[in-house]
Amino acid sequence: MKRFAKLCAAALLMAGTVFLNAKELPDGYGNIKLGMSLESTKEALKKNIDFGYHGDRDVSLLPGENRVLIETNANKGYGNNFLDRCWFQFADDQLYIMIINVNKEKMDYYSIFTTLCEKYGNPDSLNPEKAVWKNDTVTMSLEKPLTLKYVDNGKFAELQNKATVQPGPVEMTREEFLSGL
Repeated sequence: MKRFAKLCAAALLMAGTVFLNAKELPDGYGNIKLGMSLESTKEALKKNIDFGYHGDRDVSLLPGENRVLIETNANKGYGNNFLDRCWFQFADDQLYIMIINVNKEKMDYYSIFTTLCEKYGNPDSLNPEKAVWKNDTVTMSLEKPLTLKYVDNGKFAELQNKATVQPGPVEMTREEFLSGL
């Protein structure tokens, strides 16, 4: 019985250590975080010169309901020039996708990949085109040639569910025919 108790205590200690060492994924870059409103994102972009945000001329409306896109050209900014073009996509006044192209002349894929692995562990999926880290709330990917993406999983799933196209008359009659066989 004592041996069983010791095994249980060791297992709990190991599980607690794993839990304490588990790292959360970032929900954005710098002072820009997923879930921010359009106005708060604009204000944050103005405060961070690395993104090269120049105001409302960088903002576009996308086809669809309440969709806005901010595109910045960071290589024309006054910051550290590690960033290149960046996109911030909104739905229902909520930032749900950030795409950050990193300046390939100042940074390399391997340096970012190894840093992300050190901070967040090995990626959940890895292939020649990209490395992906994912938890319940955020998906972060490093894609070649040199792009960082942050996606709000909840908002993205909500929008995918809304975008599901219902079968039309042709598909419905086809299904009826097949079910009658």
